[in-house]
Amino acid sequence: MQARESLRRRIVVAFVSFGIVLSLFFAVLAAVAVEGIEVHLVDNRLAEVAKWALPRQAAGLAVDLPSGLRFHRGGAIPLSLRDLPPGVSDVEVDGVGLHVLTGSDAAGPYVVVDHESDYEKIELVVYSLFAAFFIGFLVFAAGLGGFVARRIVNPISELADAVGRGGTPLPGLERKDELGILARALAAHTAELRAFLDRERFFTGDVSHELRSPLTVIMGAAEILMANAASETTRAPAERIYRAAHEAAECVTVLLLLARAPELKRLPLVDIDAIAAREVERYRPLVDAKPVELGYDDGPAFAIQAPAELCAAAIGNLVRNACQYTAQGAVSVALGAGRVVVEDTGPGLPAAVRETLAGHGATAHAIPSRGSAGTGLGLSLVLRICEYLGATLAYEDRPGGGSRFTISFAAAQPAPISRDLNASLTGH
Repeated sequence: MQARESLRRRIVVAFVSFGIVLSLFFAVLAAVAVEGIEVHLVDNRLAEVAKWALPRQAAGLAVDLPSGLRFHRGGAIPLSLRDLPPGVSDVEVDGVGLHVLTGSDAAGPYVVVDHESDYEKIELVVYSLFAAFFIGFLVFAAGLGGFVARRIVNPISELADAVGRGGTPLPGLERKDELGILARALAAHTAELRAFLDRERFFTGDVSHELRSPLTVIMGAAEILMANAASETTRAPAERIYRAAHEAAECVTVLLLLARAPELKRLPLVDIDAIAAREVERYRPLVDAKPVELGYDDGPAFAIQAPAELCAAAIGNLVRNACQYTAQGAVSVALGAGRVVVEDTGPGLPAAVRETLAGHGATAHAIPSRGSAGTGLGLSLVLRICEYLGATLAYEDRPGGGSRFTISFAAAQPAPISRDLNASLTGH
């Protein structure tokens, strides 16, 4: 997960943003308060001094003020303090800050000067304390946000990891808060999905096992008919029955394999080069009576850990469909670096199927079967086999017309120098 998308980061940012907004709010309040205190302590003080000194000075009495305060009238006003606007002014004379109240009455202008006010120092202390509070509050907000984020995000991460690993029971089931509700909902949904998958796997396995016996009987009877056929009119139907039963038996084997958990790392390597060449030769009779050339281009040999029957079914289904639906031209099977490419000059796929295959998120259930003869194996099952093997099935229009299917094996390895294909097909 990217940092900007992290829930933990969002929580910390929210706490810090709250701290900044709250600090700015208090900063405005503090500034207003400081200005108000300044008016009360300084401006009102100067006004009180002027109110006390003016009548005494007019009566000819001595104006004795506390240290730091001065009263001047008329010509006694220093030149630097003349021509100031009426009211309280902050001026600096010879590097000394002064608060000056300027006014006038019937006797002429006057000024009250506060030479030694400590209010600027008090302001500096107040603002310094507020800056320290601001920084400390931000650090506290970030720490509190990180603590809250860990308390919230860590259980979610543990729950997500447990769901990803398929572990049971899930953590947090005993909690009474929303995380507990989420954990219990995930546990119930996971159990429902697991039960559904088990039912589907058991059903597929049971049906496949039940079909094996009658298919074996059919193939045996067809072999007897072929061996004892007195004429071609009897032998040809017997051969069709045998081929259909044999392909149905292969389909049953594929379904049985797909019903099992994909533990591919425990399987031996199978040579994809040998399987592809075998499937090409197997379906060559489909184009013997048509103006279609079936070719095989050998390439870099590679092998994968997988059931050989599944690899043969995926590649063979594409080759068979290409041979069946190509009326003239060519069908080619080529080996590349970790991939098998099947091309034909046939009519191509329907637009809906082509768009589904080209789009992201295509699944086996989203691809309608193309109706290959006899076995019922279609593109949906090919895609399901690819998903089982960790491979990808890609489709594109062939330049000049036709189809191009590419099966890419992510776990491809260099093929051994020699391998017994029959042993691979039996899984030994």
